[in-house]
This record gives sequence, structure tokens and C-alpha cells, in this order.
Amino acid sequence: MFIVQALVLTLGGASKLSFKPLVTLEEVQKTNPLVAKGRYQPVECSALQHVAILIPHRNREKHLLYLLQHLHPFLQRQQLDYGIYVIHQAGNTKFNRAKLLNVGYLEALKEVNWDCFIFHDVDLVPENDFNIYMCDTQPKHLVVGRNNTGYRLRYQGYFGGVTALTRDQFSKVNGFSNNYWGWGGEDDDLRIRVEMQKMKVVRPPADVARYTMIFHNRDHGNEENRERMKLLRQVSRTWKTDGLNSCSYKLLSVEHNPLYINITVDFSVQPKVDSVTELLALQERMDIVEKMTKIEKYRQVVSEKESMTGDCAEQYGIVSSLGALVNKLRFVYTSWGFE
Repeated sequence: MFIVQALVLTLGGASKLSFKPLVTLEEVQKTNPLVAKGRYQPVECSALQHVAILIPHRNREKHLLYLLQHLHPFLQRQQLDYGIYVIHQAGNTKFNRAKLLNVGYLEALKEVNWDCFIFHDVDLVPENDFNIYMCDTQPKHLVVGRNNTGYRLRYQGYFGGVTALTRDQFSKVNGFSNNYWGWGGEDDDLRIRVEMQKMKVVRPPADVARYTMIFHNRDHGNEENRERMKLLRQVSRTWKTDGLNSCSYKLLSVEHNPLYINITVDFSVQPKVDSVTELLALQERMDIVEKMTKIEKYRQVVSEKESMTGDCAEQYGIVSSLGALVNKLRFVYTSWGFE
């Protein structure tokens, strides 16, 4: 009871955000003296959860500075035990937000056994202290509205911007897909994974889950992902093998700066669009092989039964039909260059 009362007293509710054009990293450090090596622990209470904030990043230094300026005091008013991880993608390959967040999850767990992970875009700043950055019994979507959409939900099922999942929830869905290069699709993919595991997305009230989006133009190297709809149609077949358990990367450095832990990675060789298409086609071929095997087994069973019961036109028709179907599937399969 005391903890709840103390928390309420520290929260300021809604606030109108402003961004100083000449703010410096040194200024932000001075206003957050209790933050050390990217971590903060409340001194007056014991936090209920240990929370890792994961921010995917490339070429957004000003946005990152604005976010850190507001996010640190915001989290401290909520009396959270937290750490902020910025996962920076080096090199010139297309930006991969989802894979960076997978990296952040894996690397952060090497340092602390975090209870809760907040997956946070660098250009979204929370406006209301009562939008609590803690995980729930179900995956939580924290961005109901933002200034550039009139504070309305972008679309039914939207699960992007800022989301919160426990360590176990994120592991259960095998994290994000690693195959979304460029802008769009990875957040819908995660929502599908969540729903497939019979979990439900929850949200704070609309008047609380409000954000200011810092204006920016589309980044070079983060162009629209034209393969995203094709990838989304394959989630049910690919989620078990595409995610945390297949996240490969070259770790360049882990730096504990005063305000955040900076993780720099290189994805070096980005799969080409043709490679992604080939991967999906391979999955389809594997499905056909599985169907061929099942039909062939059934055809053999029916054929054996026919030989036991004598000449039977009906059974012969079934065997012939199944044989024709197997031959048709085999023709499609071999036409793709497989033996």
C-alpha cells in the first residue's frame, strides 16, 4: 500500500512536451545524476519488475537525445528499476528494426535477468506518467494514440511503436522475425505470433497511452519493405525457425555510457529479396513433399486392402485417383529443380 501511495505522489500525469533544439548529452547527464552506466534503481522502494528498454537505432542521434532527455525522468517518476539499451546497426545494409530488438533482448539477458522488455522506437516520447512501463499478464501495446494521428489508434490490430512483453512472453513467440529489411511489417508479424500462442494484446486507456512523435523524413536505407505482405502470410509456417533461435549477427561492441548501454552490431550480408522468395518457395516445396508422403502411404493401404478383398472397381478408382494426385504433385516438385 505504501509503495502504491508513494508512486502516485511522484507521478505528474499528462504533460505537454517541448524539445530544446540545442540540448546536449552533458546537460541530460547533469539532470540525471542517479543514472549510472545506463541503469537506475529507486532508492526509496524495491521495484516490482526489472525493466529493460530496447531502442533500435541508426543515424538518429538527435532523436535519441530528445528521448533520453524525457524518458529518464519519466521512468524515475515511476520508480522503476530499469536499464536503457540502444542497439545500433552499423554498415550500409537496409535497416532491420526487428532483428536489432532480438539482438537487444539476447545481449541484455547476458547482463541481467530482466523481467520485462519495452521495445521502443526512438522517435516516440510518452506524454503521460500514468502510462506505466511495466509488463502485464498479457503482451501490452503502449501507443494507443500519437500526435501525428490525432491521438487515434493507427489501425485495428496495430502493435508497433512501443510494446511491452515479459521475458517468457517474448521467448514463447520466438521473438521477432529476422527477415523484415526496411520499413514495415515486423510489428504485425509479432502480433500474429502473440495471437497464435493464445495471448491477447492489452492497452492502457486512450487518454493515458499518448505519445509525441518527433517529426522526421524517411531514412535512407529504411525504404518500404515490399516483401512484407508475403512474409506476413507465412508467419504460421516460419515462426518456429525464424526468430530468437536463428538471430545471427556480428557483435562489434558493448559500451556502458552514462545514460545508456550502446550495443553495436553488423548484419553484414543482408538476404536479397530473391533469397527471401526462395526461402518461402522452399517451405512450399517441403509442404508438397509432406502431402505426397501422406497420400502415397494412404494409397498403399487402400491398395493392400483391395488385394485382400478381391476385384473392387470402387477401390480401384480410389487408388487410381490417389496415384494421379501423387504424380501431379511429383511433377510440380521436380519442375522446381528438385529430385
